[in-house]
Amino acid sequence: MRRFLIQLFTFFYVLPALSQSKRPFTFEDMMALKRVGEPVPSPDAKWVLFSVVDVDLAASKKTPHIWIVPLSGSSGGATGVPPVGGARERVLIPDQDGDRPRWAPDGKRFAFMSTKEGGSQVWIADFDSAAGTVKGGTKLTSIATEAGGELWSPDGKNILFVADVYPECTDEACNAKKLKDTEESRVKAIIFDRLLYRHWNAYKRGRRTHLFVVRAPRVPDASGFDRLERFASLPLDLTPGDYDSPVFSLGGQDNYAFSPDGQEVCYTSNHDQVEAISTNNDLWIVPVSGGPAKNITADNPASDSTPLYSPDGKYIAYRSQQRPGYESDRFRLMLYDRKTGEKKNLTEDFDRWVGTYAWTPESKSIYFNAEEAGWAPIWRTDEMGTKPKVVFRGFLDDLAFSKVGELVFTKMSLDAPNEIYSGGYNLLTETCTDFHDTGCKQPKPLTHLNDSVLSQVSMSPLESFWFTGAHNDKVQGFLVKPPNFDPTKKYPVKFLIHGGPEGAWGDDWSYRWNSELFAANGYVVIMINFHGSTGYGQKFIDAINGDWGGAPFEDLMKGLDYAEKTYPFIDKDRECALGASYGGYAINWILGHIDRFKCLVSHDGMFDTFSAWGTTEELWFNNWEFQGTPYTNHDLYDKWSPRNSAKNFKTPTLVVHGQLDYRLDVSEGFQLFTTLQTMGVPSKMLYFPDEGHWVLKPQNSQLWYKTVNDWVDQWTKK
Repeated sequence: MRRFLIQLFTFFYVLPALSQSKRPFTFEDMMALKRVGEPVPSPDAKWVLFSVVDVDLAASKKTPHIWIVPLSGSSGGATGVPPVGGARERVLIPDQDGDRPRWAPDGKRFAFMSTKEGGSQVWIADFDSAAGTVKGGTKLTSIATEAGGELWSPDGKNILFVADVYPECTDEACNAKKLKDTEESRVKAIIFDRLLYRHWNAYKRGRRTHLFVVRAPRVPDASGFDRLERFASLPLDLTPGDYDSPVFSLGGQDNYAFSPDGQEVCYTSNHDQVEAISTNNDLWIVPVSGGPAKNITADNPASDSTPLYSPDGKYIAYRSQQRPGYESDRFRLMLYDRKTGEKKNLTEDFDRWVGTYAWTPESKSIYFNAEEAGWAPIWRTDEMGTKPKVVFRGFLDDLAFSKVGELVFTKMSLDAPNEIYSGGYNLLTETCTDFHDTGCKQPKPLTHLNDSVLSQVSMSPLESFWFTGAHNDKVQGFLVKPPNFDPTKKYPVKFLIHGGPEGAWGDDWSYRWNSELFAANGYVVIMINFHGSTGYGQKFIDAINGDWGGAPFEDLMKGLDYAEKTYPFIDKDRECALGASYGGYAINWILGHIDRFKCLVSHDGMFDTFSAWGTTEELWFNNWEFQGTPYTNHDLYDKWSPRNSAKNFKTPTLVVHGQLDYRLDVSEGFQLFTTLQTMGVPSKMLYFPDEGHWVLKPQNSQLWYKTVNDWVDQWTKK
């Protein structure tokens, strides 16, 4: 009884004191957090490898390292429970940068990417599974154009990697010479003869992404031969030709995979004549020994991507869309029967986007994540296409199964970045009764890398609300309160507008638009998932097509109206709206159509729909969203162009843009700033000569947050 009273006293008196001692979240806190990558279970199901990025703010540098953690149950301990005195996870190779670890099938070695001796190359590390330690590391590749994205073949004989090479070259010497000549030439001019000559944040300069295969190093035997003897093996280009194979990707699941026997590779490539207007990515298969590739999805003129063989080798699973030219069509989960060539849609009646997915070891079921109303839970289906069921709730990603059937993945939330979690074993009988079932089995954390930082700061959970928006549809919004929130006070508002536009706010972490950091200096943060947002069905997504300033704008204003009426602590006379990409477009649209905000922040926004079409790279996006080109549908481009309402611009506006942004060219930001200045509207521009669509360098990010927050403070805290 006495022990119970002591615990009760501690709960009511000590914990509140600890809570009150926490400080608001700062940018420096955010940079101190470790950025956890995808989990990779070992073949013996004892360990999980993963990369962790550390940020050196003073040097404005990010460095990844390889870490390791025991897989739950491997040492007899309870799942996800760290031992007394410290966490179970630890850095595995502290004296070398390392990223993207991938096991050899025997578990005695793993490959990883490192820049230790210059550019990015594939390295091999020997691993002692009993001790969980690395015994040595050696560089495998040494190619001038650098390497990335390595995979170890399931038969252990080969390693696959990607490299950006000159398609006219047939050997490494040719690539090395052309690269050297380009770098040393005093003439920096580039000649184009087709579109997509630049992409995202770089000019292609005549190079293509190809897949290469190289013999894996043999394990040493009693004869004592060199551990990295390669039998005179040189990297073999499996995807020669003037195409990107695999296609460009900003992350997520690989667009290539080995067959279980290691004899075949499936990859994604687009062979349409004008890539800038095409989303027709197809799946191709090629023998690991090289030779002609076969297109297995030629019957679908839309995108097919992210192939993954079933462990038994019977199928290739992949994600597919059906509408050509529409990058935001529904992502379906498909099966290709390798024997018959037949294809099956496993998610025909599932009105959500299939994300990252993984096969179970026995090849009967597939687990995947898919957005649902601000979350990204894990769902399960099977080879028969059974209706997907939710297995775990939360914002989950990077799914992988160990060979004994334990599911591992990453989990994040609005108030915590990625950590690695385990879902346990025997999941085939584990499902929630529905998406909102609070009795769902909870996954257990394997890592706790950021507990120490997060325990010192005060953050608020994400709060959801619903209201009636455009088309009389139910629309979801979110609210984040400032630390040490006092319901009797009035707080200014930061009104965030997401990009995409086919994206969404949710219970997930961001280093670029962190709502906790926006709230930390005394603001209520409000976010609306307007028509066009993901996680509410394809009809809701499609509603934004051709209606950029219509239903989404109505949703944004009605959502803010609802919040102002519902939450008495909101000061509606001190509100600032901020947005990037489509969010930047929305800010520019607001600038010419309403005066309710004290200030605005427009980051990488579209100012002129006509010039944005002519300066972007992925033309399929603009062609779909505005239902044609400016020459075939002039009226729609004109209708939704923010420049047309420039005469109404009054609200003080901060403009942000990067020189290397080729999705929305920097000229869009310059045009907006020029217009604001000539009209006498209070304005400022933050220009990054070394950033693209996203601000990624640590000190640049620091300046971004400071400039943005100072601008909002200037106009809302007077």
